[in-house]
Amino acid sequence: MHKLIQSSILGLLSTFAVHAGSLDTVGVTLLRQVDPTLTGSGVRVAQAEASLSTATPPTFEVNPASIGQLESLFNYSSSSGTATTFPNSVGQESGHADGVANNFYGASAGVAPSVAHVDNYDADYFYQNFILPASASIPGRIVNQSFVFGTTPPSPPQTTIDLQYDSFAVRNNVLFVSGAGNDPGGSVNPPATCYNGIGVGVVDGPSSPGPTPDNGRCKPDLCAPGGATSFSTPFVSGAATILLQAGLRGDGGAGAITNDASDIRTLKALLLNGAIKPAGWTNGATTPLDARYGAGVVNVFNSWSQLTGQKRTFIEATSPSSGTSHPPGANTSNISTLTGWDFRSITNSTLNDKVNHYYFNLAATNVARYTATATLAWNRALAQNGINNLDLFLYDTSSGNLIASSVSAVNNVEHLYLPKLPSGRYDLQVRIPAGGVVGNTETYALAFEFFAHRLTISKTAGGLSLSWPIAPTGFSLQSATNLNPAINWSAVAATPSVSTGSNVVALPSDLPSQFFRLVRP
Repeated sequence: MHKLIQSSILGLLSTFAVHAGSLDTVGVTLLRQVDPTLTGSGVRVAQAEASLSTATPPTFEVNPASIGQLESLFNYSSSSGTATTFPNSVGQESGHADGVANNFYGASAGVAPSVAHVDNYDADYFYQNFILPASASIPGRIVNQSFVFGTTPPSPPQTTIDLQYDSFAVRNNVLFVSGAGNDPGGSVNPPATCYNGIGVGVVDGPSSPGPTPDNGRCKPDLCAPGGATSFSTPFVSGAATILLQAGLRGDGGAGAITNDASDIRTLKALLLNGAIKPAGWTNGATTPLDARYGAGVVNVFNSWSQLTGQKRTFIEATSPSSGTSHPPGANTSNISTLTGWDFRSITNSTLNDKVNHYYFNLAATNVARYTATATLAWNRALAQNGINNLDLFLYDTSSGNLIASSVSAVNNVEHLYLPKLPSGRYDLQVRIPAGGVVGNTETYALAFEFFAHRLTISKTAGGLSLSWPIAPTGFSLQSATNLNPAINWSAVAATPSVSTGSNVVALPSDLPSQFFRLVRP
């Protein structure tokens, strides 16, 4: 069979290495300190792998022993058949597949080592037999795809591939997590370009940037460590698996809310909103994500913390005339928490926009500024070329002034990030303009976080103690001996311990006078 798909790295990897610091970077280490049970338990996943040779049977299989997992965890499927043992006659071991699996669900180094089952597919077989047929389905909920379509331009075209994956995702509520490719001078590759999935770049190596070739959409959505996108992608797949486990067991709210928490739109919004911005990250009103880093470096602890903030409904809905202003409304109530999410349908009309208002009161504290992050995500509908156009705004309720907006007409993601927001009362708005492209009703997921960290110092029997909240994470402690320009800040070498919701650093009492601060990249 003609190979449509190729691995996103060159050459066969016979060995692989996982850096312990990667689990720290993506929030796994801290999450396991807080809740050791969040390891992907109960979630069935899939790993589609491109064969790295023209051999028959294809080389796409994970060797269970290489990642410390049991043979019974796996099914293997290719055009040669399906097997439940390893080795088998339907495929051969792939060092690339082993490396991907190790980061995804490896027993000692994976993000989600307790997944319920793994369906390991040859990528060409997977595309031909599951993505293309209009009625196909799979048992897995999270699919890792560390490959790209190999021809330039791809055949079929990128737009066709995107539509096929998007339709499958909508029919089956399956989240595709795909590597963007490793060409920094090129462009993000399908299937990472699909609307309803998550495209992944790499933060510690070269990767293919956005925008997408078809209409300039923002991709990738996220980045992670790994050195190449083949190995950054499974960190995001593992994070999605943990978040799905948490949603299904009720961490975002019990009862029917578990369905909303486990929807791929909610998973995507939370994963993007929990990401940590690397140095050089930027976005704009019509380009919600950074061209290389997406929303930033995935951090599953932050995303889970926002999930546990619970589902929160909007405070007020208004229906301004099409194209007119939509200032804050008259309702004086506020969302009771500053971290959380929502999953909601919004309906306009042919003459009126519809705006859902989420009000937040950011109390004045001795911290000068708040950090605000909000992400809106929705699906491209089944078998539709276009998308409904939703927008995200932040208004100051006291002045009525617009503070920030994310108003891309081509993306199905909007994203706001304000690291220096003054205290006050704010209106976070979700708007659907009149006369939707696909329909007048759209279902969206919204994730939000407003916070102001305070660094606290206190005396202890042995010296001094510095502490700050564990959520959100991503901060490092620095010190300086004086505040004269130019200030020479240096990292504090002590590793924080976690105690009752706080990071704690113990310092001896005989230190010279110093100043301390918290910083993110």
